[in-house]
Amino acid sequence: MTKDVEVAEHHGGGGGGEYSAKDYHDPPPAPFFDADELTKWSFYRALIAEFVATLLFLYVTVLTVIGYKSQTDPDLDLDQCGGVGVLGIAWAFGGMIFILVYCTAGISGGHINPAVTFGLFLARKVSLIRAVGYMIAQCLGAICGVGLVKAFQSSYYDRYGGGANELADGYNKGTGLGAEIIGTFVLVYTVFSATDPKRSARDSHVPVLAPLPIGFAVFMVHLATIPITGTGINPARSFGAAVIYNKAKAWDDQWIFWVGPFIGAFAAAVYHQFVLRAAAIKALGSFRSNA
Repeated sequence: MTKDVEVAEHHGGGGGGEYSAKDYHDPPPAPFFDADELTKWSFYRALIAEFVATLLFLYVTVLTVIGYKSQTDPDLDLDQCGGVGVLGIAWAFGGMIFILVYCTAGISGGHINPAVTFGLFLARKVSLIRAVGYMIAQCLGAICGVGLVKAFQSSYYDRYGGGANELADGYNKGTGLGAEIIGTFVLVYTVFSATDPKRSARDSHVPVLAPLPIGFAVFMVHLATIPITGTGINPARSFGAAVIYNKAKAWDDQWIFWVGPFIGAFAAAVYHQFVLRAAAIKALGSFRSNA
């Protein structure tokens, strides 16, 4: 386990220098492949938590999207200002992430997103077996969550697009891909920053609840990218909706909602680990000291 020590200088009223040190411990990197996890109940409990969390996430958010579209359907002659609006949809996604990360963080880490899992895998926070298991559980949970929406709202589901992510008219695929890359970068970068042990030690006097900035990041990204792609930034969310909706347009654009988030997660992991945390420099320094 590595240990870093930060020294900060604080100037008193008399102009003298007073030094204080804050130390923190980085958790050891997860093994790349850990077959022993398959024998532990905690691993399967985490898979169940990811499945249920993603199911609830898709159920509430897709139901919100369909409800908004039905409330603003001009053919129904309803109050066009009566729906939750784009702001309400963004709050639904961000709020559910805040709630579910808070509930599951102590069990599975509260990923609820294959892109987040991929980023944490690249940073050696989870093993390959756990990462693959989480992604499968997340996708299955998303399918079941959207399936429940279709079961409960069968009269509205197909009529209002099934909550599926599709590239909006007027935007090319490059624009949609860029929106997904940048949006996922914001999310995964926030995840790394909110859970960074160095930040916890340095800012121990500032009480920060990690799920709050993560949920708020999801909220802000949705405000920016709903008009472009409907906001994916979560391959399980896009995949689950596409499976249940099962229309050509949703499948034609599906690659955008996998490639974009994974590139964004990769960029966020590299930026946080190798630029902000200078992992490469620390590794080189450790190698030289042991030589």
